[in-house]
Amino acid sequence: MKHDGRARARALGLSVGHHATGALNAITDVDGVAVGHVTCADGDRTRTGATAILAHTGNLFQDKVPAALAVFNGFGKFAGSTQIDELGEMETPILLTNTLGVGRAIEAINRHTLAQAGNERVVSVNAVVGETNDSRLNDIRAARPTVDEMLDVLAAAQPGPVEEGAVGAGTGTVAFGLKGGIGTSSRIVPVAGVRYTVGVLVQSNYGGRLIVDGRSYAAEGHDKDGSIVMIVATDAPLCSRNLKRLAERCFGGLARTGAALSNGSGDYALTFSTAEEVRRTPERRKAVAHYPVLSNDVVSPLFEAVIEASEEAILNSLTMATTTHGYNAATGKPSIIQAISLDALKRL
Repeated sequence: MKHDGRARARALGLSVGHHATGALNAITDVDGVAVGHVTCADGDRTRTGATAILAHTGNLFQDKVPAALAVFNGFGKFAGSTQIDELGEMETPILLTNTLGVGRAIEAINRHTLAQAGNERVVSVNAVVGETNDSRLNDIRAARPTVDEMLDVLAAAQPGPVEEGAVGAGTGTVAFGLKGGIGTSSRIVPVAGVRYTVGVLVQSNYGGRLIVDGRSYAAEGHDKDGSIVMIVATDAPLCSRNLKRLAERCFGGLARTGAALSNGSGDYALTFSTAEEVRRTPERRKAVAHYPVLSNDVVSPLFEAVIEASEEAILNSLTMATTTHGYNAATGKPSIIQAISLDALKRL
């Protein structure tokens, strides 16, 4: 997939790891997962957006999925995290957006969920929202994206190819002093005689000294602080405890890219399983439930897969992003963030 002359990492000869990718090399290789973007790039000052990830396109509040969150450095906001930790399940779509848009994203998810058939008596919703700060390119104090714009992206999310780069929640993000954005990747691995898929989507907006394929990429103006949100989907039947272990392995892929993991960094990984046999249906939640799950002894291939997919998703977020002109909300001045040089990457 190419976009404005950009290319994904594999098209540049950068193949991370040894496990096979899914057909799309995207989080949507996990059957049932849907993704959508709303991109707000208006005038000289607005460079922001939102990205929606749905574990399935049915009623998530009624048919919840097991989930877990891992936090490496918690300098950020992740709405819904305490209930995910407490119950080990997720009951809404996920929205990624900018730091000051978290409240509007919660409202959008609340409206979306309450309007679904079967939820007429619902009086509490645990909206799941991740964020990074895009104020180096965006007038973040302006109320974009709006609640209605985020409602639209929840309705428009769909399976299939995922647009990457400076789109959705990655419209105004910066990574390693370069233009960051949305990136995705997937892996297929055999576990206990069955082939399972792991898919990752990232919103890259963090600092460090970029390492590509084990080699340093010389970029001007390295950043130290920043954040990243990594969303992991799998069709492997995992309990919430092993989903948390899977989430923690995302930070292995993050470290491989040269992340600073600084005091001012928010590093979050959220995982969920789409496997029907572990889905938390109303019937199962009212009885003694028996969930067939993979054991500790066989999950290591999934751990390796998520490390590879996380690293490649981050690289795709950089290689697919385009140079972006915007507005630095902290200085009140115009700004420009250059995209990574694909020619320099090819030379690596």
